[in-house]
Amino acid sequence: MYIGGMSNNYTIPVSNIGRVTPVNTDNTVDSSSKVKATTECSTCENRKYVDGSNESDVSFKTPGVIKPEEAYAKVSAHERQHVANAIAKGNKPGAKLISATVSLKMSTCPECGRNYVAGGLTKTAISYSESNPYEKNRKSVEGSILAGSFIDKAV
Repeated sequence: MYIGGMSNNYTIPVSNIGRVTPVNTDNTVDSSSKVKATTECSTCENRKYVDGSNESDVSFKTPGVIKPEEAYAKVSAHERQHVANAIAKGNKPGAKLISATVSLKMSTCPECGRNYVAGGLTKTAISYSESNPYEKNRKSVEGSILAGSFIDKAV
């Protein structure tokens, strides 16, 4: 899930995202070319997004349609929900948020060629103090499960 340090040094009008306008050699708009209509194709119109995390308090737990021009804002807001949850967990006694990184996945519609935000991923790292007995037990169980699972047999 993605939340990140996006720079506000430039703005792109949402209506122009994913569209290319032909230009002449002198950088004037080529009016002789036929530009594809801006109506949505059936693929973009029916594209659904769903959250795959185990956090029950975030959006898109059930599949929902997002228009391509709204995808960046809605996916970014969704990823901010994951970061807010990580911050809340990191602020609890005995816990410390180490990092939270967000990335957005971009894609191109195969039908109309429009670029859109296809999804996001939030990665978090939280450190827990050893004074928490439940955390000690969890680490012990995880250690016994993971022991030997990363052996390189090709040596």
